[in-house]
Amino acid sequence: KRVLFVLPVRGSEGLYMVNGPPSFTESSAFQRDSGKNCRAVAFSKDGSLFAWCNGEKVNVVNVTSAELLRSFDLPRAVCLGFSPKNTILATWQAYTTAKDGSAGVPNLQLHDLKTGKCLKSFIQKKIQNWCPCWADDESVCARNVNNEVHFFQNNDFNTIANKLHLQKVNDFVLSPGAQPTKVAVYVPGSKGAPSFVRLYQYPNFSGPQSALANKSFFKADKVTMLWNKKATAVLVIASTEVDKTGASYYGEQTLHYIATNGESAVVQLPKNGPIYDVVWSPNSVEFCAVYGFMPAKATVFNLKCDPVFDFGTGPRNAAYYSPQGHILVLAGFGNLRGQMEVWDVKNYRLVSKPVASDSTCFAWCPDGEHIVTATCAPRLRVSNGYKIWHYTGSLLHSYEVPPNEEMWQVFWQPCLDGVFPPKAVKYQAVPSELPGAEPKPALAYRPPALRNKPVTSSKLHEDEPPQNMKPQSGSGDKPLSKTALKNQRKHEAKKAAKQEAKADASQGTSQPSAPQSAPRSAAPAAASGDPEVDKKIKNLKKKLKAIEQLKEQAAAGKQLEKNQLEKIQKETALLQELEDLELGL
Repeated sequence: KRVLFVLPVRGSEGLYMVNGPPSFTESSAFQRDSGKNCRAVAFSKDGSLFAWCNGEKVNVVNVTSAELLRSFDLPRAVCLGFSPKNTILATWQAYTTAKDGSAGVPNLQLHDLKTGKCLKSFIQKKIQNWCPCWADDESVCARNVNNEVHFFQNNDFNTIANKLHLQKVNDFVLSPGAQPTKVAVYVPGSKGAPSFVRLYQYPNFSGPQSALANKSFFKADKVTMLWNKKATAVLVIASTEVDKTGASYYGEQTLHYIATNGESAVVQLPKNGPIYDVVWSPNSVEFCAVYGFMPAKATVFNLKCDPVFDFGTGPRNAAYYSPQGHILVLAGFGNLRGQMEVWDVKNYRLVSKPVASDSTCFAWCPDGEHIVTATCAPRLRVSNGYKIWHYTGSLLHSYEVPPNEEMWQVFWQPCLDGVFPPKAVKYQAVPSELPGAEPKPALAYRPPALRNKPVTSSKLHEDEPPQNMKPQSGSGDKPLSKTALKNQRKHEAKKAAKQEAKADASQGTSQPSAPQSAPRSAAPAAASGDPEVDKKIKNLKKKLKAIEQLKEQAAAGKQLEKNQLEKIQKETALLQELEDLELGL
């Protein structure tokens, strides 16, 4: 078996690479950098190049041959990024002004990896969205400058080829995949005007009709925009910092769907509460949302924003599709216990439920078979380490850093899409030399008075089970609305009444009436076709049933109240009223 992937591990022990499954040994090809100041690491999109800054230089190596390709004298660099075709390395360091208050030196630099020259330097004050965004073929590159989006073509950074100027562009995201390049832009609302997200196709930015789609909404201090892989739609999570109802300290979130064909919708989430995570399936036609007050719900929706499968409720706050889209992991990390649910997406069947306690990060291996979970500083400063799992629940490798050391980051070497086609999903756990990482169940606190008594199980809430939301074949495409359901019931009631009338006419009406003492509620419910009459009949039968129960209680020797005795006296009048209504059918 050959080693397919490496995992860079960055921490107080330095920077080194670990071979992925099946060996899990430290890579001898990459020489460990033992410095404690490794601030930034990055892979190229295809995984062939690796860059890191060790507090002295920014180095770029070929991952396969471990050959040092370039070294840049940038000791203060804290962010690194490659262009999609490995042409350019972008570096960013904190912006500083001169002592006299004049403008500082440009702190965002774009380096040509073939020549080692600096192609262009920009002033980029904020670390947020520091890296320019490229189209996958590098024909277009964009960055946000003073509320405008500036576009450059074919890596010529001396000429601004196009500008997208709206009132105040706060954020933008370029579409993935092949040309034509599309761009989603977010403009926050001001002075009572709503915020909006617009989709454009590059370079058609002029005129009011140039936008492919537009969605405006209130309640948005910030948004997250997520393109699907085929660049046909964007999901927008709009968040407010404060929930004015006081129901949540996470603020308030809403989920919007915008398609490049102009369609848009608010995604209706059945449970109130925060939206923890939203992810597109790699197939681009479904997405999964994790939402609602704990225990949270998770639901897969289609492009009509209709639910396809509901995973019920559980302790989860994140969702992760495998790169091939054939497996979905729902997980509860952070302040939850690290339970994971691994689902076969095709059959919506549960594969395994491993537990990775105290995990702060999760990542799929590009092969769609393996997963890494890790406990990293500064989120947690104790028990730092990582674990590698097979999706069937087997723990294959585990490493914990020595005491007084920290681990800051661990992740997989990426590879291009399509290198690993999806394999059939296995349900049998793969063999492993390590025991399962089942945590000891935390016992609930019991007061001293109850400690020697039998334990009674009590739940604050019942978990909802998973359910398939797809309409059954043969029953319409879409679930009926409330009005349509009401009309359908009326129609069915009238139909049933007509059939009953025909049956009565053919059989004759000389049937003995039921004895008065027998409870009328035992008779089959007749439908009049008039919802008001049906409602009255239902209420009368309810009252008669209650009278019957009171009579039984009196017969058993129970002392009845005055109002209960009055109810019993009304029985004859109620029976007469019921008979009149039923005869009127």
